[in-house]
This record gives sequence, structure tokens and C-alpha cells, in this order.
Amino acid sequence: MQLRTVRATQYVTALREGGSLPAIVAADDLGLYVLKFRGAGQGPLALVAELVAGEIGRELGLNVPELVFIEIDAALGRNEPDQEIRELLKASIGLNLALDYLPGSTMFDPAAGDIADAQTASMAVWFDAFTMNVDRTPRNANLLCWHRELYFIDHGAAIYVHHDWESMLDRAESPFRESRNHILLPWASALAEAEERARLLLTPEKIAAILDAIPDKWLLRDHESISAAQKREVYADFFARRLKASAIFREEAERARAQLL
Repeated sequence: MQLRTVRATQYVTALREGGSLPAIVAADDLGLYVLKFRGAGQGPLALVAELVAGEIGRELGLNVPELVFIEIDAALGRNEPDQEIRELLKASIGLNLALDYLPGSTMFDPAAGDIADAQTASMAVWFDAFTMNVDRTPRNANLLCWHRELYFIDHGAAIYVHHDWESMLDRAESPFRESRNHILLPWASALAEAEERARLLLTPEKIAAILDAIPDKWLLRDHESISAAQKREVYADFFARRLKASAIFREEAERARAQLL
């Protein structure tokens, strides 16, 4: 699997949400993108999670805005008056990640009458449990309504276990209690069907293709002897184990939904 690579040509505006300070930028393909900075506080692993979880969601049939690699050069922030933004741009020179900007989209809000169909909601709840994404709650939906479709964004908090590399595989078969707080859980009445479909879609070959798209530099840390290829193998093993044990977190989500209703 290959992502397109574009070059940022203009810093448009900051999106002051969360700690990563993403931004809307224009690129040399004349498109607008939401840029996720490699130099933000969460570091490159947040971009790894964004890429891997986002592309897994796409494989499952969920709407995820196109992800692209985006190059930042030193000239981009030279006239930026905000010191925090200038420092962030300087720390992110080189390859970063961005997603297609959806103009006119609104955040999913049940209080405003937004709803989801059972198939989409069920796959979303299963997907977020599979990727251990803690950011799909009423407080932080990361779910956009655009042209009457739901779009799933902001997966940098997913696969949080990779921040503790040594214990990552030990936690592959763990439950996911955050499913009880999932914003789409009330509509997720077809979780077993979603799991069955996901098991067919997420083949080892598809997972490997997604992992191959991760830039080596995003996987490597100073003072580590393990190679990027070896880390990809650990990710592949993690997802294989998690898929095999998916009944654990699917049943947990079903129990949480029963209590909710």
C-alpha cells in the first residue's frame, strides 16, 4: 500500500484542539489538508497510530478521509508570528501526515439529532476496540458528518500500547473497557455481524501492506537495537493476536450496550 506524498505550500490556520495543535494547510496539489505534526508532543508514534488505525478503518468499509504524507520545509513557518507554531513547524521539518480537509463538515452530535445506522455503528465500535482507540466518546467524538455520511478522523490516540513497547504483545488479548463510552454504542446492535465481516476483511496480507507504509524513521527510537522491520513484525503479531481474541472485546461491548439500554 502506498500513500500519496504532497508538499505543504501555505500554513492556513491552527486547529487548537487537544495537545497536538493540528493545522489546516494548502499543498502543491491545490488541496487543503489537516496536518498532523511529527514534532508534536505525542511524537511520531501518534502518526503511526493515525496511519495504521485509519487505514484499518478504511479496510473495514468505514469512511476515513484520504491520508497523505506531507513534506514540510523550513520556509513554511518563517513568517508565522506565533512562537509556539513556529517551533512546532521547525520540529516537524520533513515528512509528516495529513488527512483530506472536509469543508463544511460538522461534528457528530446526538443532541442535534444525528444518528447512525446499525451496521456503521457496530463496525465502528468493533474497530475502535480492535485498535484500542480511546477517542470516540460524547466528549470527543472525532466523527464528522459530511454530505450525509459519517467520517472517522483523529486516530492518533489508538494503539496506545505501542508507547510501552516491551508489554505491547502481552496486552494484545486484553478487553477494551472504553467501549462503554463509545458515542455510537446505542446504535451498535449488530456487533457479532461486524466482527464476522472484520475477520474476513483483515487478512494478514492487508495488515502487512498497511504496516509497510509506515516510514522507518517513525518507528525507530534512539538507543534501541530493534529494527523497523522487526517492529513491523511485532505490530503484525499484535493485530493477529487481537483479531483471534476479538470475542473478548466484542462481548464486552455487547454487555456495555445491554446495560446502556
